[in-house]
Amino acid sequence: MRILLVEDDPRIANFVAKGLREQAYAVDVAANGEDALYQASINPYDLAILDVLIPEPDGFEVCRRLRQSGLRFPILMLTARDTTDDRVQGLDTGADDYLTKPFEFRELLARLRALLRRSGELRPNRIAVEDLVLDTAAQTAARGGKQIPLTTKEYALLEYLARHAGRVVGREEISEHVWDETFDPFTNTIEVYVNRLRRKIDAQPAKPLIHTRRGAGYMLGDATPGGVAAASGAAAPGEKAKADQLNPGANPRAAGKKHV
Repeated sequence: MRILLVEDDPRIANFVAKGLREQAYAVDVAANGEDALYQASINPYDLAILDVLIPEPDGFEVCRRLRQSGLRFPILMLTARDTTDDRVQGLDTGADDYLTKPFEFRELLARLRALLRRSGELRPNRIAVEDLVLDTAAQTAARGGKQIPLTTKEYALLEYLARHAGRVVGREEISEHVWDETFDPFTNTIEVYVNRLRRKIDAQPAKPLIHTRRGAGYMLGDATPGGVAAASGAAAPGEKAKADQLNPGANPRAAGKKHV
């Protein structure tokens, strides 16, 4: 999943971004309202974490413009001001949830999971494709009952393929949801990671589950005629509305008890 983090405090932004990336999220960071609106206008996000007190336009105005543009991804607002009026204003401008600073990182993760569940796309804790089973809470994968060691990015790519099992997923779609703004589309990074997964997931004598459709992308599942490739528990992807123009002119488990 790809997240837009809007936070002008470098210490908090670095801490949260690092923790989210270690949880297999792709994260883009914006330090002010103008940058946040621009990023949202050119990138497809699954969720935004939006601080209220950012350089103009502030978080309330950014949230309002995002909703006016038609973007419907969940928005979690952060603020150091814990007043009813602030919470009401944030929710009225289109936010889906509110978290007051300081907060524990594990609570942030729990709220993100809850928002993603509410976003209309089923995100089960267990995904099975043939004999490949992913535990999305523990971020582990096993095939035929045997655990498969994966790096964070390998797991993120595998989970994305598993959530869309049975259909071809293109490079652009993968880069937009598994990588962040630093991804270079002119490299063969995706191919390298797919090949790494093949060596781990499709090791002999297992039946190959990762397939390449030349010129189209990759598919996870049974590619034989009549084969059932859809993942049990995975939902069909939804299409997000895009704005034509928005801009008018730490190890998280260890850090779970730390406050931001």
